Amino acid sequence: MDGPAMKPTEQVERALALSDAGWNNCQIARELEVNRRTVSDWVRGRSRLRRPSHTYVSQQARNRGTCPRCSNRASENGVTLGVAPYSYAYLLGLYLGDGTISTHPRGVHRLRIFLDRRYPVLIDECVAAISLVMPTNKVGMRRHKEAHMNEIYSYSMHWPHLFPQHGAGPKHKRQIALEPWQQLIADRYPGRLLRGLIHSDGCRALNRIRHPKKTYVYPRYLFTNRSLDIQRAFCDGCDRLGIEWRQDGPWNVSVARRESVAVLDRHVGPKR
Repeated sequence: MDGPAMKPTEQVERALALSDAGWNNCQIARELEVNRRTVSDWVRGRSRLRRPSHTYVSQQARNRGTCPRCSNRASENGVTLGVAPYSYAYLLGLYLGDGTISTHPRGVHRLRIFLDRRYPVLIDECVAAISLVMPTNKVGMRRHKEAHMNEIYSYSMHWPHLFPQHGAGPKHKRQIALEPWQQLIADRYPGRLLRGLIHSDGCRALNRIRHPKKTYVYPRYLFTNRSLDIQRAFCDGCDRLGIEWRQDGPWNVSVARRESVAVLDRHVGPKR
């Protein structure tokens, strides 16, 4: 593991929080960079450490600093962010798709991610990712009745440090470029980045092609974003995983070949 090792109690707490959010043992093991059998022991309750209360982060963690990049737990190149970058890659995809950062008094910023409330597992995964990326801050949720959306939010002075793409105006009207430390994380975890992008601005759907004698039905992924820079981030992630894609109009990127859909199914799958 990069940087200082987490204390065993903190590792167990994070593992159990992710398990409660619907993550499987393999995903948790990659997140915390521990053995999968160890995670299985924790989840099954065989650990000698007492299971903490149902919370994403311990009070000790809350008292250990502020920004994962500013604190001395962050590495020189920013790859660790003070936490496992596996969560950050996913949260970066969510932010680029349906996220925004607003400025409040006294230098405080609010990260907001807007997600369809029809997918509760997706919302839980977003909450867990924010909690792991910024473990010293609480995560809240607000229901928007008119838009049928849930707004997941968290206040911090440091969100612009983690998402330097923050700026005035819509993302498609300004340049969106990943910083070198963000690109390292995207290159290391392209599947997590694609998962976040599709969970925010994409879908997995059945495509139907009707011919006189037969109708063909097959699954495909569609990513929709008006920012060419964000489209490029999606396509670069696909390229790193060997996924074939094609442009489908000015705002859409389609993944329809059977082998490529199968790869995305391993990293994304249908929204739940």
